[in-house]
Amino acid sequence: MCAALISRKFAISYLVYALSKPLHSDFLSCNYAIHQLSANDKLKAMDLLLAKGKQMQDDCAVVVKKLRAMLHSTEEQLRVHKKQTMFLTQLTAKTLPKGLHCLPLRLTSEYYALNSSEQQFPHEKKLEDKQLYHYALFSDNVLAAAVVVNSTLTNAKDTSKHVFHIVTDRLNYAAMRMWFLANPPANATVQVQNIEEFTWLNASYSPVLKQLGSQSMIDYYFRAHRANSDSNLKYRNPKYLSILNHLRFYLPEIFPKLNKVLFLDDDIVVQKDLTALWSLDMKGNVNGAVETCGESFHRYDRYLNFSHPLISKNFDPRACGWAYGMNMFDLDQWRRQNITEVYHRWQRLNHDRLLWKLGTLPPGLITFWKRTYPLDRSWHVLGLGYNPSVNQREIERAAVIHYNGNMKPWLEIGIPKYRNYWTKYVDYDHPYLRDCNINP
Repeated sequence: MCAALISRKFAISYLVYALSKPLHSDFLSCNYAIHQLSANDKLKAMDLLLAKGKQMQDDCAVVVKKLRAMLHSTEEQLRVHKKQTMFLTQLTAKTLPKGLHCLPLRLTSEYYALNSSEQQFPHEKKLEDKQLYHYALFSDNVLAAAVVVNSTLTNAKDTSKHVFHIVTDRLNYAAMRMWFLANPPANATVQVQNIEEFTWLNASYSPVLKQLGSQSMIDYYFRAHRANSDSNLKYRNPKYLSILNHLRFYLPEIFPKLNKVLFLDDDIVVQKDLTALWSLDMKGNVNGAVETCGESFHRYDRYLNFSHPLISKNFDPRACGWAYGMNMFDLDQWRRQNITEVYHRWQRLNHDRLLWKLGTLPPGLITFWKRTYPLDRSWHVLGLGYNPSVNQREIERAAVIHYNGNMKPWLEIGIPKYRNYWTKYVDYDHPYLRDCNINP
């Protein structure tokens, strides 16, 4: 092969090839032959090699340009799909499944078939007994409320000492009453009230009620063009216009003769006895809650507008937030510190929504600023409605687990591995549930 390589033209080509490749046996064996080429021939070979390198560089540039275009297109498609997924998730979260629409209709028809004496709950004398354990639950979801009551009593040491005060809206009032009349919770006490009966709760008394009914507020949350301009689709959830969601700020007015009440959201499950909370010394604070500052986005600057002087002057942006969902409220301290008026004052200041945008947690953080006692984290574990990575050990040892987020356990989009903690407190063989085709 060395004799063939002595050909001058071939040697130049071979040199180009050799210079573009790692050393190998042929190159080593023909080293002498290549060295016989003149300097001019070597320059020609180098020119050819450089030309080849430039062509490769141009080809790479074209490939890189194509890859960048593909990456941009893929990122754009991903952005569109994420927005669609968020929209569909929000839509599913606020859409009532057929079974949960059927259930209150069936219960309502049966309630109005009862005579007046059959529509009454037993143990009404316990409703104002301060020695008992009182719970406040505000819900328009019959099945969710049933799980809260059932899970609480299943894990209670003495069910006779527990009193559940449920407030619902006019649409679900008869259904909620019928469920607990037909399924009396052991020997515990249940009260179901219609928010329409609270005649004191009107626009002249409550700034938030006045604001929720204003056209500007409705436009702010539901104006059609916001769907394209506002990336935060939570604005379009009707719950933010429901006074039932804001009723938690009126506990002393709802329960004028009680000194303590445990507030529970309807998307929680109780796993342990909660009675120790009533004997807890909260050091003069009004609200007992689990803090949520393990992550930076659970601090005050996540929820409040610190570019506004009223907020920056009165609050610390790095202060630790806390969770609604399981809160012990000292109503005596609430009245003593005139907390309702504190809430009203800040709600009036936020008439233009410049201090915070939506929900009940931001005004809660403001109202109970320096009035919140931090509970041990094991009392209340959050995230089961949006976070698939909640620590399993924390879930198992928690007194209360909370499905906060859109992925509620009664919806198809609920996170499967967490659903069993909720469904274990639902009797799917119950005739009402079977008739409405409500399945695990």
